[in-house]
Amino acid sequence: MKRHLLTALLTVVIFNADAIIVRDDVDGEKYRVQAGEFPALVDMPSEGHGVLIAPQWVVTAAHAVAWQSHMKQVTINGVTRDVEHIEIHPGYKKPTQRLLDQALATWDWTLFRVLLASSDDIALVKLAHPVADVSPVEINKSDAEFGQVIQVIGKGATGNGVTGYEFSDSHRTDLRRAFNRITSADGRWLCYVFDKPSEALPLEGGTGSGDSGGPVLVQAGNEWLLAGLTSWSDPQSSNRTPGRYGQITCNVRLSHYIEWIQRTMSGEPAAEP
Repeated sequence: MKRHLLTALLTVVIFNADAIIVRDDVDGEKYRVQAGEFPALVDMPSEGHGVLIAPQWVVTAAHAVAWQSHMKQVTINGVTRDVEHIEIHPGYKKPTQRLLDQALATWDWTLFRVLLASSDDIALVKLAHPVADVSPVEINKSDAEFGQVIQVIGKGATGNGVTGYEFSDSHRTDLRRAFNRITSADGRWLCYVFDKPSEALPLEGGTGSGDSGGPVLVQAGNEWLLAGLTSWSDPQSSNRTPGRYGQITCNVRLSHYIEWIQRTMSGEPAAEP
């Protein structure tokens, strides 16, 4: 039970980012997309996502796979694919049960935030066989993400900015897409705020529990590049319901990890964290 709660909290204070949270004044159906809209989206066995970045490689958030490091299969474009092995970044820091228990008892997430902010929440999944029926997504290599409009996609928990959602809600729902704007980008992270309707984009939204490891995309010409991965969120409120307006979501910034990704996929020895 506590493992599931920890996973849920890891992107929303900290609560794991899962499915898409939407504006309360926009028809939720406008956020739904067809299953084939983003075929490179990877579904982990029970919850969480990844993205196909090479025929035999998937990138994801480390916390989305660390608790299932013996994972045997993932699903891509509706097809089950065998996993060869998982490479978790050596700088990933898993929150301790003691820290989680203290935060849940007091709702003081300060040290939890400090730990997450200093962690390299990224992993690579090597597939047993190359994927031939889905095109990998190109990673954004530019460090000019600040101010750009992003697209987030996921099948996690869903709700709206007024009501949020409950931790007990399903972490695997229908595929949804929302947009937002990067408010900060530096080092490991790029972040955005779920704004109220008066300040929001037409299809503004954010991620929720179950969306961890899913794509954060930026547009370059006519294509969307993979700029980040859904990681963790902070409600910015004493209210214990995640997904409300004002929530800040921080995402793994892939431009920061280009060398590690390339080195790992090439089979070079891992560097010390």
